[in-house]
Amino acid sequence: MDGIVVRRSASKEDAAGLRALRFEVFVHEQGVPADEELDGHDAAAVHAVAVQGGVVVGTGRLVVVSAIEARLGRMAVRATVRKQGVGGALLRFLEAEARSRGMARIVLHAQVYVRSFYGKHGYVAEGEVFMEAGIEHISMTKALV
Repeated sequence: MDGIVVRRSASKEDAAGLRALRFEVFVHEQGVPADEELDGHDAAAVHAVAVQGGVVVGTGRLVVVSAIEARLGRMAVRATVRKQGVGGALLRFLEAEARSRGMARIVLHAQVYVRSFYGKHGYVAEGEVFMEAGIEHISMTKALV
């Protein structure tokens, strides 16, 4: 993670950068329809960014679902820095945010091809594979307590 810092999104530039990265990864690389990428949860979410040289190269968000549960989502890492620990650093940051808010667990919908990534970080698959935005997903959960 040479020169990459993970922190909470703190500016309009961060917000623009994380949206641009999500569109790059989800809409352009994976073919997710733009209207599905913009789901209305961004305003209430805690956003994490991984920044390198002032440019957002990774992002993820946390949405509080209930008094004890948060949903992790919109994890995206720029192709040029994948497999360098950016995703794991974003997960740790967002898990710490969830703990600081008293959350007992995090849930997420993992794309099937990255299921093992989340598994290595303590997430457990639940239920059957399902389609979301035209991509196979699986529900995963991690206890934080």
